[in-house]
Amino acid sequence: MSAVADRATATRPARGRRAAAGSSSRGNSLTHPTRTGLLLVLPALAFVVVFVLVPLVFAVYMSMTNWPLIGSYEFTGLRNYVGVAQDPVFWKSVGYTLLYTAIVTLPILVVGYALAVVVRSNRRGSTFFRTVFFLPYVIGLTTLSFLVVLEAQPSSGAVNIVLERLGITDGTTAWLADGPLATGLICVMIIWAVSGLTMVLLMGGMQGIPREVYESAEMDGASWWQRERSITAPMLRRTIAMSLVISVIGSLLAFTQFYVLTRGGPGTDTQTVVMYIYQRGFVQLQLGAASALSIVLVLVIGLVTAAQFRLLREKE
Repeated sequence: MSAVADRATATRPARGRRAAAGSSSRGNSLTHPTRTGLLLVLPALAFVVVFVLVPLVFAVYMSMTNWPLIGSYEFTGLRNYVGVAQDPVFWKSVGYTLLYTAIVTLPILVVGYALAVVVRSNRRGSTFFRTVFFLPYVIGLTTLSFLVVLEAQPSSGAVNIVLERLGITDGTTAWLADGPLATGLICVMIIWAVSGLTMVLLMGGMQGIPREVYESAEMDGASWWQRERSITAPMLRRTIAMSLVISVIGSLLAFTQFYVLTRGGPGTDTQTVVMYIYQRGFVQLQLGAASALSIVLVLVIGLVTAAQFRLLREKE
């Protein structure tokens, strides 16, 4: 009996060591899953390489050639970039795009914030109003732009009919034939269409703020405006920053609404940067020059976005 007991006692430490070693190896595999992590990331990495990095590198190469849509090409170095610097039409389109961005960015944020305040609670009817406010964004800019083309027609469009009934115009205003009027109409449409997205982003942030914080402020006698200014807005700073970045980038890349409504006219009064790049690349068939313009646009957007992040970080 004693011999059996001695053998059992001797095997227990060995089993303990094997169990510890097994648990250690399992722990290492769970805490350092290098191979598994690489395998999981590989599809996304391949997607980014194939559809982002390779086209970007190819666009940089094309920008240094006189690449036509069809036919042979020659390497021209930085000639296209020199042409960009000396192109007055391009810089006019840049100025107009920046003006358009400056006009719509703040109203989109303000309207989106106001809509989020209206629908952030779970009161009866909130779901209906969320759907109504977000619906223009779901419909899409192409459809909305064609609707605006119909409703902005002189004498027959709803815009002129309503303004004539209100005594503001004579009902024959050609909204899309005048640069400033067309810009104003497009800005109103974009604010209406895109504010729903800002509403959803801000509403999600508002619903994440603990209710106890508001209750404490109410007990201290804070008014609604004081609660919004001192609690909601500071706690939504990151969400507001994200909304601003999305809005600014979307405005700098504006194309659909201008292409459908004005085609950049009259003349080039409403021509955005992306529209000008489209004209150079697919109308004039100068893909090399269009690629150089695209690279410059990417750099401008990167600088503007970096400046936004820097300013918002300094405020924090």
